[in-house]
Amino acid sequence: MSIVIKIENLSKQYRLGLVSTRTLSHDLNRWWQTSILGREDPYLKIGETNIREVKGESEYVWALKDINLEIEEGEVLGIIGKNGAGKSTLLKILSKVTSPTTGSIKARGRIASLLEIGTGFHSEMTGRENIYLNGAILGMTKVEINKKLDEIIDFAGVERYIDTPVKRYSSGMLVRLGFAVAAHLEPEILIVDEVLAVGDAEFQKKAIGKMQDISERQGRTVLFVSHNMGSIESLCTKSIILKQGVVEIIGKTQEVVTHYLNSLISEKEILLLDRKDRKGVGNIKFQKIIFENGINSRSYAIGDDIFIRVFAKNYFKEFKRARFSISINSINLFNLISCDSNLIGTLYDIPPVEDFSFVCRLIKPPLNVGDYIVNVAIYINDIPQDWIISAARFSIITGSFDRRERINHMPVLAKFEWEVQY
Repeated sequence: MSIVIKIENLSKQYRLGLVSTRTLSHDLNRWWQTSILGREDPYLKIGETNIREVKGESEYVWALKDINLEIEEGEVLGIIGKNGAGKSTLLKILSKVTSPTTGSIKARGRIASLLEIGTGFHSEMTGRENIYLNGAILGMTKVEINKKLDEIIDFAGVERYIDTPVKRYSSGMLVRLGFAVAAHLEPEILIVDEVLAVGDAEFQKKAIGKMQDISERQGRTVLFVSHNMGSIESLCTKSIILKQGVVEIIGKTQEVVTHYLNSLISEKEILLLDRKDRKGVGNIKFQKIIFENGINSRSYAIGDDIFIRVFAKNYFKEFKRARFSISINSINLFNLISCDSNLIGTLYDIPPVEDFSFVCRLIKPPLNVGDYIVNVAIYINDIPQDWIISAARFSIITGSFDRRERINHMPVLAKFEWEVQY
């Protein structure tokens, strides 16, 4: 097969706190060093790896660094990585939304991109008008667009609103129409970011099926970014992992996904005894937390049971009517699940032993793909003995819930029924 995208020594540098990396003084310095003195751009010698958790010393960071990649015609390439790894930056450069700092990209054919909700749409124009606008941007004639118009509207499922300005569309409607436009206007290269997660399960299946059809039957190339490993495995023939702006591994999708899942969280034990941000009387203190099952350490599939064992040290004596509490929060500390022994009418007597442990089994918790925080507490007569917020983290990384794909972009996959009575 022929190469449709060739990426050579691609790097992207950002200057923190500014819209652009450029200032007048920097531009003058660059011009003096490169044009007059014939030296290398001095600002390419500085900058740090893009690590979100570390403050760093330089105001320059490399979102991408020395990317080399060849993508073949008809290939579906999965791009995997944590938030901040450089996935969206790479797609924006490929889509010519932003330019690289160094390196080059050679692409053969028209590129259609779905990067963010509403990308490429004019908010004041109707859905129909935006279809023609996007087709014109891709170089299609009105006659060519007319042939695809009904198919696009039907696929998006927004016929009733097609002559309404898209500023009145919901996020799901925008994604539906955006994908339908990008997929049906016959681009040689289709680029899709994580935005499909906003759509419902039915549309996600339609979108994945359409991307498979584009690749297998039409011989077109697809680049797909997702945090849903199930979607990556079902769709992509080859995948890469981006880590801190660098290609960590490239290969067959199954091998790449396995490597990624095994590298997500390596620590099995989370030590708590030295935590200084704890609250409570302190007659009992937590020592450590262990996740006793999962795909790997602290990683689970949707619908898996989760066993969390907490070890504690008793500094005082025998206790009566102890109450244990484990709660699950989203990353932004929004409480999702409370597992308090008192909620099921159970209190425990703790004998005068120095060390003990308790385990909480979350039975098929209705959590979507994402990262979650564990808070732990123990009470005696409703007085907190030890209470640690953000004691540990775990991840839901793949899988289905009752044979359904991800239902929506919300963190909890709750079961519910409706009944209307008059």
